[in-house]
Amino acid sequence: MALTDTFIRLAKWSGTKAGDKHSDGGGLYLLVNGVGKYWRLNYRFAGKQKTLAIGVYPAVPLAAARKTRDRARELLAAGKDPGAEKQEAAKEAKRAAGALFEVVAREWLEASASTRGPATQQRVVSWFERDVFPLIGNVPVNSVRPSDILDLMQRMQTRGIIDSMRRVLAYISKVFELAMVKELVERDPTTGIAAQLQQRTDGHFAAITKPVEVGALLRAIHGYQGHPYCRAALKLVPLVFVRPHMLRHAEWSEIDLEAAEWRIPAEKMKMQNDHVVPLAQQAAGILREMHEIIGRRQYVFPSIRHDGRPMSENTINAALRSLGYEGEVMTGHGFRAMARTLLDEELGERVDLIEHQLAQAVKDPNGRAYNRTTHLAARREMMQRWADYLDKLRLGADVVPLGSA
Repeated sequence: MALTDTFIRLAKWSGTKAGDKHSDGGGLYLLVNGVGKYWRLNYRFAGKQKTLAIGVYPAVPLAAARKTRDRARELLAAGKDPGAEKQEAAKEAKRAAGALFEVVAREWLEASASTRGPATQQRVVSWFERDVFPLIGNVPVNSVRPSDILDLMQRMQTRGIIDSMRRVLAYISKVFELAMVKELVERDPTTGIAAQLQQRTDGHFAAITKPVEVGALLRAIHGYQGHPYCRAALKLVPLVFVRPHMLRHAEWSEIDLEAAEWRIPAEKMKMQNDHVVPLAQQAAGILREMHEIIGRRQYVFPSIRHDGRPMSENTINAALRSLGYEGEVMTGHGFRAMARTLLDEELGERVDLIEHQLAQAVKDPNGRAYNRTTHLAARREMMQRWADYLDKLRLGADVVPLGSA
């Protein structure tokens, strides 16, 4: 006779040494003794009588026990031992629980390293070590929840590093792809996270583009009293308007102060082409001062705490916040939008020269990408005019917009 929920709830132990067995059919029964109520399943496999422990009532209710019985019967029909399958599943669960996210992530970082250049690999590893591992590194990979990933991304978003945030999200997804292949997880918890994050693309980062406000920003930068490395980086970034990670990873081997040029190798560039940044007199002067401070180490702007590493990704944005410019007003990436707007609208510079200097994908009439030295002389003159214009804004000189001239 099949059991009922009421019978199971009211069932009492009669005091027998072996306990009381109440059958539900199909080999399933409830064992009641002086300790508790236990679900058991008797079955035969390979000619041997066996018993499968299903669980404890009420943690495992009647309906769940019956589902387990039915699943066991399906396994038997397929020639599989339910007891052996349960042991294997337990082993897999234990193995997955012991696989921390950081362990799987480092395996992926090593396995995929050949697909990235050395500089990119260093940057990706740095992202994981600084932003990801402190939050979820010690969490079993099969226990990382979508809310954990969203929290991590929102922390990066709050710091204003939107481009890095989206790249990190994509890399985390790759880690979970590996985890799924290794059967450590069944799904990727990063799915759907991107849609919950702030939509922002290159050229749409928070930026100040009104001349009067730019002048105030530059005066604030020149009055900054923070660390000398950061102070120099803050002064230089408006003059060169490269992507923030390019500035952070600038190396002295790329700087030619005599030629007044910064030659960034292709492997560091988003467009995978060499890029030349002509250095205006003001920019070269800042770099000479930095050289006197730190000598010829690898990085022009080394980490304050670790000389062998570049400046932290958050340094520029943190300094801007300390000056009163929050992420929704101005970011390190915003200097690019500032230069693009003012060079065009206020100084009337050629758009193709501006795009070249921003290292955007500019092509010639035949559809070919220009090389790094294209229009270099003209760009050098433009960069000096830009630096002089910024000085006028900072000093409060009268600057007449091109349209009003």
